[in-house]
Amino acid sequence: MSTITKEARRLKRRRRVRAKISGTAARPRVSVFRSNRGLSAQLIDDQDARTLAAVHWYEPELRKLSSSDRVKRLGELLAERAKAAGVSEVVFDRGGYRYHGNVRAFAEAIREAGITV
Repeated sequence: MSTITKEARRLKRRRRVRAKISGTAARPRVSVFRSNRGLSAQLIDDQDARTLAAVHWYEPELRKLSSSDRVKRLGELLAERAKAAGVSEVVFDRGGYRYHGNVRAFAEAIREAGITV
């Protein structure tokens, strides 16, 4: 009898989500990665296979913030970088994670900063 690990189950969910979601130049995909220590996200144009903008929890201005404040600031930073890249609408890819907690707070911060998700 084989056991399926938590990571394998997440990757299975991730593949299922990615089968339905794709980013374009006009509406790139926001790909979220959540680790035990923080959150990272990228704006990805899947047609050209390139990253338009990225944010990571370990950037110098974010390291000193608490987890919840850091996630909100990450959303604001990604929205600023998206606007600088000429993006106003995105597709949200939760990466197989549940839409709650930090993932939800991040998505809401992007919306509050003026990006349509």
